[in-house]
Order: sequence, then C-alpha cells, then structure tokens
Amino acid sequence: MSEHVRKPDWLKVNFGANERYSNTKKIVDTHRLHTICSSGRCPNIGECWGRGTATFMIGGNICTRCCKFCNTNSGKPLPLDESEPKHVAESIQLMQLNHAVITSVDRDDLPDYGATHWVATIKAIKELNPSVTMEVLIPDFMGREELIANIIDAKPDVISHNMETVRRLTPVVRSVATYERSLQVLKQVANSPIPAKTGIMVGLGETIAEVEETMDDLLAVGCSILTIGQYLQPTHKHYPVQEYVTPQQFAAYKETALAKGFKMVESGPLVRSSYYAERAMMKKDIR
Repeated sequence: MSEHVRKPDWLKVNFGANERYSNTKKIVDTHRLHTICSSGRCPNIGECWGRGTATFMIGGNICTRCCKFCNTNSGKPLPLDESEPKHVAESIQLMQLNHAVITSVDRDDLPDYGATHWVATIKAIKELNPSVTMEVLIPDFMGREELIANIIDAKPDVISHNMETVRRLTPVVRSVATYERSLQVLKQVANSPIPAKTGIMVGLGETIAEVEETMDDLLAVGCSILTIGQYLQPTHKHYPVQEYVTPQQFAAYKETALAKGFKMVESGPLVRSSYYAERAMMKKDIR
C-alpha cells in the first residue's frame, strides 16, 4: 500500500477545541509538562483535552530508542527534572482529574532506566491526589524484574505495557524491545494484585491469525485488558501504513478477544492505549 493513500472517512477527526481544552493546554504548558497526546500526535487530543484528561509523559521528551512507528524525538536525553513528579501531581490536582495516566520515554541511558523517577512520580501523585485512580504505561526496563517490582510496590491501580504489534513484526518496527520480554513484563505484573494491560496497533501488515495468536499469548501470561487501534504513520520517514483496518474488523477483534477471556477490550480505528482508560476503574473483576 502506498504511504500516500487517502485515509478513509472513519479516520477523519473533528477537532473541536473548547474552554476545557484551552485550560488543559494552559496547565500543561505552564508546568512545562510533556504529554504523549502532543508528541504522539494522538488523533483524540481534542476530545480528551476537551474533557480535561491527558496522558502525562515523564522522563523528558527525548527517547533513547528509535522505533519506526513512534513520533517521539530520539537521541540523547537531558538529565531528569527532579521537580517533574511534583509538577505532574500539581497539574492533576489543577485539572481536577478523577483518573490519571502516566507514561514515559525510554531512558536506557540511566542505570535504573528511570524506574526511581517513576516511583517518585507515582508517590507524588498519590500524596497530593489520594482519591485519584492511576494507570501507568511503563517501558520494559530491559526486563529487570527488581525494577518492575518497584513500580508494582508503588501501587498504581493499573499497570500497562504495550506489545505494540505481533511477534513477526516486532523486530521490524521496535528498535530494542522484544516480543518475549514484553510478555515477561506483563506476566510479572499479572502475577501481582494489579491488573495488567497492553495495547497493539494494526495496519502494519499483520494477519488476523497473528493478532489472534498475540491475544492467546497475552492471556497465557495473565493480561486482562487489551486495546487495539489503527497505526497511523506520523511522518514520511516512519514505517508506512500497510492497511486501514475497517471498523467492522475492529468490532470482530473485540468480540474475539472478549470470547477468548479478556476482561476489558477497547478496539477501534482511533483507539489508543490510554483512550478512555478510566473505564477500567468502573468495571468490576478486571483481573
């Protein structure tokens, strides 16, 4: 498929900024925060910021990895901002959020891959916003079990780590992460009292059978929450879209995943890993 192929109508987004969007943007800018909403060029930024929600990206805005699907800047990161945990916690308070999502760039330049900074951020949010529920979308920390255990011990409500794609395409579009290591991260989380969540993109050239195989692999390690969304090529330098998956196929994926045993599934062309993440908090028996 040509990378210049016209997007189908179901991927057209009506970006409707409102007063709450403006207030959210002001808070993000004033506190020098990084959000995956902006750096990832998320198609839902108008909707999410318009209802006062955002996914905060900690650890700076430069990633040490260079995945072919991701629009986050790659290179040598700046030193960690020690005031960032406090700024994120204060921003969540100002936004009056009920549920917060935190993610980060990969920090392979640090001895602990940023895990200590992660824990400090989770603790700062919980201390200033004790009633706010929290999902953390973590990197793989190179599979270091003791670092993942530190995140678990900080007790966020949901721990997510994205598989991104099927086994065959993982070495094609992910620069350092491996399929098996991501499964091990999710298995460690699932073996704790905290629900494990992951997300994959489709439209990269995978087959339906490969997506279903990935579902089986995830269920085998105990992952209970799954998101499936359309891959959108950020720039001409990134991996080209191979297919625009139809809404009907997304609906079929959701039906299949629920039938296989996932407790919660979000599947649609514009779904992203943090899209309506708060719904997980409303569902009973999510593990």
